[in-house]
Parts: sequence; C-alpha cells; structure tokens
Amino acid sequence: MTKPKIAAKSPIQVSLEPGTHFWCACGQSNNQPFCDGSHRGTEFTPVMFKIEEKQDTWLCRCKQTGNKPYCDGTHNSL
Repeated sequence: MTKPKIAAKSPIQVSLEPGTHFWCACGQSNNQPFCDGSHRGTEFTPVMFKIEEKQDTWLCRCKQTGNKPYCDGTHNSL
C-alpha cells in the first residue's frame, strides 16, 4: 500500500459549518485539509464526515492519524 503525502507535520484548526465535509486522505490537495480531487488516479479516496453543529476542531495534515480526519498527535513521531 502506498503511503499518503505528508501535507504538514502539524494539525490545522478549522471552524466548520454543519454539513458534509471531505478530508483529503492522499495529501496532494491544494486545499488542505480538504479534498480538491487531486487523488484521482490514485488508490486514495477522501474521508467523508458530517458535522451536526458549527464547531472548531483540529484536523490532521500529516495523513497518518488513527482517528481520521481528526488529529491524534501522530505527527509528533514523524
């Protein structure tokens, strides 16, 4: 299995509106941490997640988290 590109070795805090969001799993998106379709032609697919109410959260940019799309601190060991 191919490993995703590390977009950054730090999470990013985002303010999300209610609705469906797509987290970039390949690391190639120019709209990090969200998918922009750059995964096309690869084995990666974005991770869909839903937010019920407006919230601030930390999303992973190293693409190695065990709690996709949320940061779990894995970037600290890269």
